[in-house]
Amino acid sequence: MARKGINAQDAVAVGPYSHGIDADGLIFLSGQTPLDPKTGKLAEGDIKAQTEQGFKNLFSVLETAGLTSDNVQKVNVFLADMNDFPAMNEVYKKQFAEPYPARTTIGVASLPLGARIEIEIIAKR
Repeated sequence: MARKGINAQDAVAVGPYSHGIDADGLIFLSGQTPLDPKTGKLAEGDIKAQTEQGFKNLFSVLETAGLTSDNVQKVNVFLADMNDFPAMNEVYKKQFAEPYPARTTIGVASLPLGARIEIEIIAKR
């Protein structure tokens, strides 16, 4: 089966990958760092601002696929500093309605372009 790529105008790719892939109704979104699509640079501000920008990028890809946050089944969050977890969580809980998607949060040594957070999503059509 051929891959069906999804690419959004309001998200940035920093490598050779699609923003998302539709695999028979399962939508796998590539991790999004908090890049501002207008400037191509990291969103300025604290982890809350970076988390908000990451979700804006992801939800732009979901919208391009004809989906919303209600279609999200699983979220993976990668943090460069686990001390940012409480602040990230404050922003995160505003992105979804209950019942919340399943989630994993992982502390990592570093992220592309010096980002403090990267978020990836799996959604279902």
